[in-house]
Amino acid sequence: MHLSELKNAGRSPSLPMSIALADAAGPADLQLLSLLRVLPGQRYVGAGIWRGRPVLAKLLVGSKAARHFQRELAGVRLLADQGLTTPQLLADGLKEGEGGWLLFDFLEGAESLGETWKKVEHLPVLADMQGAVIAEALGAIGQMHRKGLWQEDLHLDNLLRQRGRLYLIDGGGVCAETPGQPLSRNKVLENLGVFFAQLPKALEPFIEELLVYYLLSNGEHALPMEALQKQIDKVRAWRLKDFLIKVGRECTLFSVQRGAFGLRAIRREEEAAMLPVLGQADALLDQGHLYKTGGAASVGKVEVDGRTLVIKRYNIKGFAHWLKRFWRPSRAWHSWREGNRLAFLGIATPKPLALLETRFFWLRSRAYLVTEYLPGPDIIERFAPYVESGNAPEAELLALDHLFAELIGARISHGDFKGHNLFWQEDRWALIDLDSMCQHGSVGSFAPAYARDRARFMRNWPESSALYQVIDQRLPKDISRAA
Repeated sequence: MHLSELKNAGRSPSLPMSIALADAAGPADLQLLSLLRVLPGQRYVGAGIWRGRPVLAKLLVGSKAARHFQRELAGVRLLADQGLTTPQLLADGLKEGEGGWLLFDFLEGAESLGETWKKVEHLPVLADMQGAVIAEALGAIGQMHRKGLWQEDLHLDNLLRQRGRLYLIDGGGVCAETPGQPLSRNKVLENLGVFFAQLPKALEPFIEELLVYYLLSNGEHALPMEALQKQIDKVRAWRLKDFLIKVGRECTLFSVQRGAFGLRAIRREEEAAMLPVLGQADALLDQGHLYKTGGAASVGKVEVDGRTLVIKRYNIKGFAHWLKRFWRPSRAWHSWREGNRLAFLGIATPKPLALLETRFFWLRSRAYLVTEYLPGPDIIERFAPYVESGNAPEAELLALDHLFAELIGARISHGDFKGHNLFWQEDRWALIDLDSMCQHGSVGSFAPAYARDRARFMRNWPESSALYQVIDQRLPKDISRAA
């Protein structure tokens, strides 16, 4: 096939495929065997064979192909010219009306630092193996900055390790200030802000300690922590805003269909599994174990292909209720967005898998939310043996302290903090029932909402009980400074 035909190939073209390209030695076919990343109609990145050699192919099509090709090529050359380790560019080309291509040496057995991080992120904060990943990344970033370069889209997946060597990839995001001369301090702070903003917030107290690994590669500037923290906060806020837009838009992360007769949103990797669940949600609820039925919502545990899920159906109780609901986003949509918000922030909650909002000529009606199932006990059950003694396990009390600190730091109120909405799962307290959750824009609006949350949470136990006294002493009362 011709390269231009990829423009209409969609997200999942049939593989393997043969694409006619050419280099200085003449025309040849690229055998594309697998796809690693797809931006439909614009970019296809995958592994293949070119003139008998394994390659990593970047294929650029569509109206922006020429611009993207030039950026990729310029970035690759910047890395190579400054002596930085990057995969060898074997062939490239740009043809009007077709698109552009860059073929790189395929790094067999390479693993991105992002993949390495996923293997260790469950460990205690800044465990040795976590520190090793971050140290390696910061060393590579420091080398780039020392050469006057930076990567706009800086993240762990753009660093590949093969046989002990670390490779910089993704030339499209590589920029230069003055090649060969150290990057200015402002650019260093901006770029490090991008990097640290993508790491778990729990690592923030250790950033100053981690910067040592960067300074070993590039000690050109003193890096004031206050200025760096401002950059981190700025990037975190932007990334969250961008992510929340994506939860309702067709993109790499989510499959979204929106129209006059419905809204359907599914995590991309769950699409095949969730489509039949949404298609028979009512029947599954009827067959499942119901926690709550009738009224404004029905909630049930269901089994699908050996997997336990929770389906929450948001009901319309009658015409008067419909008049209140049809014109505004459904509670299912709100819970979908807020569940994804918590997951993005690293605050424990069942993973939201799919959303379905039924409509009739855009007027909303019944809606459904599908999430993972949490088998752990809620906090009422978990702490029941300790109500009179107050001797709840310290690890679980610390986890409760941590949850409240996370919510305060993010200015998030839950809205219905009864004990049945807090589950013990994998050594953390996880929040469920996010219908009323809100992230506040100011301390002024958050403080009274937090006070209500705290008061509702404390009502889970008798005020005279020892457990009440223990928890009451631990949970912050005045959050004006902390927030």
